[in-house]
This record gives sequence, C-alpha cells and structure tokens, in this order.
Amino acid sequence: MDRLINIIIDELRLLSTDEKRNILPRFFKTSKGEYGEGDKFLGVSVPDVRKVAKNHKNATINELTEMMQSEWHEARLCSLLIMVEQFKKTDDEGKKNIVDFYLSVTNRINNWDLVDLSCPAIIGEYLLNRSHDLLYRLAESSLLWENRIAIVSTIIFIRQGQLDDTFNLSTKMMNHPHDLMHKAIGWMLREAGKRDESRLYNYVKTYRLEMPRTMLRYAIEKFDRNVRTELMKRDI
Repeated sequence: MDRLINIIIDELRLLSTDEKRNILPRFFKTSKGEYGEGDKFLGVSVPDVRKVAKNHKNATINELTEMMQSEWHEARLCSLLIMVEQFKKTDDEGKKNIVDFYLSVTNRINNWDLVDLSCPAIIGEYLLNRSHDLLYRLAESSLLWENRIAIVSTIIFIRQGQLDDTFNLSTKMMNHPHDLMHKAIGWMLREAGKRDESRLYNYVKTYRLEMPRTMLRYAIEKFDRNVRTELMKRDI
C-alpha cells in the first residue's frame, strides 16, 4: 500500500497549475538569502490544499510527521490543516497531544502562511482558557516562526475581547529585526483596534516613534485618513 504522503502529493500535483508554480516561489521569497530560501512549491492554491486535507483528516501522527518533513510546501501545509481538523474533533488529551506535536515541528512551519493558517486554530484555541505563558516563551525564541506564532495566535483572544496579550506581546517584540514580524504585529494591533479603537489610538500615540514604520502603517490602517496622517508624523 502506498504511503499516505505519496498519495497526498499525487493528489496535490493533480490540483497544481503552471501559474501557481511560477508565482508562489517568488511570492514566498524562496531565493538565496530570503526568508523562504530553498522552499519548493507544487503550485496548489490554499482552498485546494484544504480539500485534500479534509479527505485525509484521519492521518496518524507518524504520517503527519513524515508530511512535515516534506520538501514540498503544500505537503507541510496539508499536514498542518489536517492537525487543525483533528484538533476540532478531539478531547482535551488529544488537543494537548496535537499542541505538543505542533510545537515540536515549528522549524518546519517555516513560512508566514503556514503559521497564519494553523496557529490560531491550534495554539490560540488551546490557550484561550488556559495560561498564556507559552506565548511569551515563544516570543523570546530565536526562531522567527515561533515569534510569529506567539503574536498571530492572539487573534483568537481578540475575537473574545481579550486584548491584553496582543498589546503586551507587541511591546515585547516591537524591536524585532524582521519585517514579517512588523507586519504581523501591526496586523494584530489593527485587529485589536476593531474591538477597542481608543486603546489602540493611545497605544500608537505612546509608541509610534519607536514602532517600525511598517508596523505603524498596518496598525493604523483603519483609522480616519487625518488621524493616520497625524500619527505617521515624526515631529509631534
């Protein structure tokens, strides 16, 4: 019997397109020295990867492990989306096992889409009614992807009106060297602002000169144009 990874890769190949194969390596910065250096793409859209994942949501931990080690980006994404599906259906012990496995393969969750499409539904959901200390440990990691997991997972808290961790982690990682984190933090701040606009405005007023410009632009994107112009000035 064929291994599941071979079956899944064959299914993904059938859904690939020349256009996606050409665009995705550039879009996800796979050239030498870029954050996705060396990653390989079959050329499959996210909705199509989701379809494949849902067809194989009973994959075993050993099969998911093998998929996470694949050279193909979409195979790793498929493994993560299967984890998301399994997380929804399992009990507390099963959820903990998925979280533990997820945290053991963060070096293979190695692009922003892999993080953003998985961490809220796994890490965020798991921590919602538990201690959030894990996020602060991930924020201190030397691995970019763990830093991004820390902040993006807070979107689940934001949806429940819990904003403190988003603001606290934003301050903690404000001086992060990577533009991908500036975008992620700005995005989460913007989401928090949808819940409490005055809190975001006051936060930005306090930190706007310290915040990287990309982070600032993302954070204030939904403000009135005149307010955005005021907050972007360096001399007030």
